Amino acid sequence: MLDDLSTGHRDAVQPLALLIEGSLRDPEKLREAFQVKDIDCVVHLAGKSLVGESVEKPDLYEEANVEQGALLLDAMREHGVHSIVFSSSAAVYDPDTAMPLLETSPLRPANPYGETKLRFERMLAERASRGEIRYVSLRYFNVAGASIDRGEDHRNETHLIPLLMDAVLGSRGPVPIFGLDYPTPDGTAVRDYIHVLDIAEAHVRAIRYLEQDEGENRALNLGAGRGVSVREMVEALQSVTGRPVPTFEAPRRAGDPPTLIASSEAARRVLGWNPQFEDLRVILETAWDWRVRHPEGYKE
Repeated sequence: MLDDLSTGHRDAVQPLALLIEGSLRDPEKLREAFQVKDIDCVVHLAGKSLVGESVEKPDLYEEANVEQGALLLDAMREHGVHSIVFSSSAAVYDPDTAMPLLETSPLRPANPYGETKLRFERMLAERASRGEIRYVSLRYFNVAGASIDRGEDHRNETHLIPLLMDAVLGSRGPVPIFGLDYPTPDGTAVRDYIHVLDIAEAHVRAIRYLEQDEGENRALNLGAGRGVSVREMVEALQSVTGRPVPTFEAPRRAGDPPTLIASSEAARRVLGWNPQFEDLRVILETAWDWRVRHPEGYKE
């Protein structure tokens, strides 16, 4: 495992995992990652992922998500590794297109973050066309929930569920609800949430898929296929915690689409993927349980 821990936590690393602390920019660390153990498949999760930051610092996102990705692919070629599973995003799609989003929906990112994810996907396709690699690109929608011993703890928190939970616990003030005039049933934005353990299972299945010589290179959506509005999320969390969820009304944010919902039928068909934690209450219960047991996040 190669990670510079710039946005991560050492205590989140599984104790038996081999951690090499460094970035893709460091040729010695990158070489070490490929030489210390035999590698059959790379799972590429690294990258910058804050939409607002990408608008302010597009060059940073180009360097982190595209240029460093190219260094990884070069290292794979150097060390004879041909399979890669890539952590992509729903941000590659045109947010104004019809829902639910299919893998064939128009690709027209609305921000530099989505643009860099799409640029790297196209780099994968180009190298695959030359016979260098085989790949599965997994386009996440809103990942949420927690396992028994791993949960969300971001240094710069932007995700709705942990923000709401922190407000419930009093570790931050009320959370803004951006926009109450969207063309949705209750006027608030609608998003598709998928449990992190179901995401992990999809990666395992993608690796197995690439072990089959006949498997095509694919981009696949990972989502629940149903939307949850911000207001519905607040009400559900209030029900799970039994406590009020402090929020306040705020204007829409520029670039926020009314609705983003995935069709994951292709992932179910191609990978045999069958999400086990689709119920919103289960997602919230697991996230809340971890947060209550780790009120300050990871130790460090």
